[in-house]
Order: sequence, then structure tokens, then C-alpha cells
Amino acid sequence: MTVIGTFISDRFRLEERVGSGGMSSVYRAFDPTLERQVAIKLMHRDISTDPDQLERFRREARAVAQLNHPHVVTVIDAGEDDGAPYIVFEYVEGETLKDRIRRLGRLPVAEAVAYAIEIARALSCAHSHRLVHRDVKPQNVLIDPDGRAKVTDFGIARSLEAQGLTAPGRVLGTTDYVSPEQALGHEVTQQSDIYSLGVVLYEMLTGEVPFKADTQVAVAMKHVREPLPDVQRRRPEVSAALAAVVERATAKETQNRYADVDEMVHDLEEVLAIEAARTGQTTGEATTVLRSLPGDTSEFAPRRLRHPGWTLLVSILVLVSAAGAIVFFATRTEKGAGGAVVVKQPPGLTAVSLAGDAAGDYDPEGDGEESPEAARNAIDGNRTTNWDTERYQGGFQGSNKSGVGLYLDLERPIPARRLSLVTATPGFRAAVYASQTVPDSIGGWTKVSATETVKEDQAFQLDTARRRFRYYLVWITQLPDSGKAEIQELSLSR
Repeated sequence: MTVIGTFISDRFRLEERVGSGGMSSVYRAFDPTLERQVAIKLMHRDISTDPDQLERFRREARAVAQLNHPHVVTVIDAGEDDGAPYIVFEYVEGETLKDRIRRLGRLPVAEAVAYAIEIARALSCAHSHRLVHRDVKPQNVLIDPDGRAKVTDFGIARSLEAQGLTAPGRVLGTTDYVSPEQALGHEVTQQSDIYSLGVVLYEMLTGEVPFKADTQVAVAMKHVREPLPDVQRRRPEVSAALAAVVERATAKETQNRYADVDEMVHDLEEVLAIEAARTGQTTGEATTVLRSLPGDTSEFAPRRLRHPGWTLLVSILVLVSAAGAIVFFATRTEKGAGGAVVVKQPPGLTAVSLAGDAAGDYDPEGDGEESPEAARNAIDGNRTTNWDTERYQGGFQGSNKSGVGLYLDLERPIPARRLSLVTATPGFRAAVYASQTVPDSIGGWTKVSATETVKEDQAFQLDTARRRFRYYLVWITQLPDSGKAEIQELSLSR
């Protein structure tokens, strides 16, 4: 058993275990010779006598030692200590990309694209050395203090020229991100890493892995048989251009997937430039990546963002970005077109006109706020924007709440007859309530509809008994499995 405080090869003092897997443990250690922190991956002694495992571990050291790239964790040294092999890496202080997703949920779109570019550039370096990572996942991406992504853990990386070491039909990798061919035990190539990166990008954008099941094998089979859920359904503000990248990267058949990671990098760079042009700004690592774009993609982005101090008319670039998005969208065949008014009025009813600030969040049993800054998104006539609840991992019961909601202020009492909504997260339970004021608790409202399990396009029939109400509330009492409900559009009819 390795003891904290002991030395490896009489040089590296182990200070803290920071991770462990089936083959090895990773320690933060101190190198007194160079007076710096390092990370040491130490193979478990009980398997160090297995020739295959030993060779796989040694191969990782040789493989990563070939790679010199700013987005790959650097190998410093390797050796053996009392029969136990070890690898010394640069120590990256920070968090994993998985930790970041758990902490923040969905990442900002530009940030997710920037991290995908950095990971893809690291994979491009590995692939140029004939190495396939085989286990691309957010747990194997470190975010350093400067915000850069660094790919690590090439523990199951394999040279495209290597033979043996992996028994036929054996699946290596994490099934949440595993490619269909890898799940089936077929040949693993650079395109397998591309598929896994596409899934990582999907998770950064939606906050969730695409498939869930009771067993890892069942998850793997979903990757083989089921298409990824539409990313625009899960997050409507994702552009058609970016959705097309996710779709192509995660194609089941390799002939429909990106042929190499450099093709994916090029498309991601264009998406990032278009996103910057559309919003007129970027933050964090997206800004850093934007300034590193090559000439054929950088011209999409505002010059003032690529080169601080320079200015350019943002309106021109917004037109360019819109045109680019239309071109990408024209190549997509799946559902999910955004930007259109999607709530239609049924015959015999008249739409109630709403002011731009008519929507308000309602959280009487919590801190009084439920995404207030996004409330107006639910009535802007645009499905690419939305209001959503906070994420409740244990549902409302875990937070001692009976629900949260979103209400409409009509400014005058009206006997409404129907409330329609569009959502990208169907499956939550909700009902409509009405009131002349905004009560302090749900008990002060009058229920005017049945409680429904909400569909993507949901209509609540309202019975106000001909009474007029100024406020109408969508009260959400049960969340979908994701722990968060979204409303893209609300409309009221009379």
C-alpha cells in the first residue's frame, strides 16, 4: 500500500492521492530537485506482474512522451519503483471538465465550442503521431487556472500500428461516450475519438450525457442503435451550424462522420467565429481561442475581438453570421428549426396581446427567484430562447418545495380560455392558476386547468367560470428526469 509522505525513486514525495482507477492511482507529489509540484500515476502493485497490463502502462508513457502540445498534459519522466511502474506528469491545478459541467450545468455556448476546439486540437496532435486516445470524456480533460483545456489519461491509447494487447471483441473506454464501433468490439480509429468528442460537446451544451440506462452495456447499445437526441430540442439557442457539427461528429456510420478531426476543428472554428459575430462579444476561454483562429475562419469574427483595440461594424458581421447559419441549416434534415413564432392560435380564439415584460418568475417557497432574467424569453415569439427552472437533482421534494412557476401579467382582467406552451423538456407536470394579484403562496391562486404531463406542444384548456383574472400562472409541480424544465414560448387565448 502506498503511503502519503513516502518517496518514489528517492525523489518524488507523495502528498495527496487525487484519483484512482482499475490500473493505477494518481498522486500529487513534490519534486524537491526542481522545487515544483508534479502528478504521478503509479501502477497498482497487484497487477504490475501482468505482462499485458504492464506493457499497456509503459506504452502510455512512450505514447504521451511523443506529444508536445499546449492542450496535452506533458510527460516529465517515467520509471519503476520497487517493481511498480510510474509516470510523472506536469501537475495541472484546477478541475476536470466533468466537474465544471456538474458545477455549472450547461456551459455557455461559446465556451463549450472553445473547449471542443482545444480538445480536438490535442487529438489532432495525437492522431498525427498515429495514436488514438480511445477514452475521450470530460473526466479526462483538465481545466487549468488560466482556463485552458488539457487532455490527459492516455491509459488505453493505442498506436494504429500496434498489434495485440487488446483481445478481439473487448471494449475499452467509458460507455457514456463510446463510439458504436468500439461498443461492438470492432476496429477503433481516429473517427472513434471524433464520436466521443461529439458526445462530450453534446454534454457541454445540454448538461447531460445523451443516453441513460440501467447498465453500462445498455448505454453502449443505445450508442449503437439510437440517434442522439436533437441538441436543439434540449437547448434551443444552439445554432443550426453547431447542431450540424454535433450531428456529423456523432453519426453512427463512419462514412457519415468527419473523416478526420481537423475537419471537425475547421467547422468548430467557423461556429465560434459566427457565434462571436452574432453576440458581439465573448468571454473566458472563448476569447482566447477566438484570437488563435486561422485566417480562413477568423474573418467571420469581429476584428475587435480577435485583435483588442481594433474596431469593426458588428452589424455587418451579424449579417454574415446569419447567412452562414442559414447555409448550415439548409444541410440539416432533422427537426428543430429555431427562430420562428411557434405558438399558433386555434380557430375561434383570439390571442391576448402581451407587453414585452409581461412574464414573471414565481418561487414563493424558495429564495423568491427562478431565473428572473430569462422570463421575457418565454414570450418573445422565438423558440431559440427560453426560460428555465433551476436544476433540482432530487426534484422539488429534495428542496422542500411543492413547485415553481412562470406567470403572465395581462395588465387588465381577462377571462382566458386557453394557455399554450412549447418546451424542449417534455415530461414535467404542470397546471394553470389565475389570480387578481400575485399571492405570496400557491394557496392564494385559483386553479383553472387540469394538471397535465406536458408535451412539446402543450395546450391547457382553462375554465375560469367566466371570471376575469389579470395574472395567469404555469405552476410546475414535477420535473423531468433532467431535474430542470424549460419553457420556450407561452401564449394566452380568449
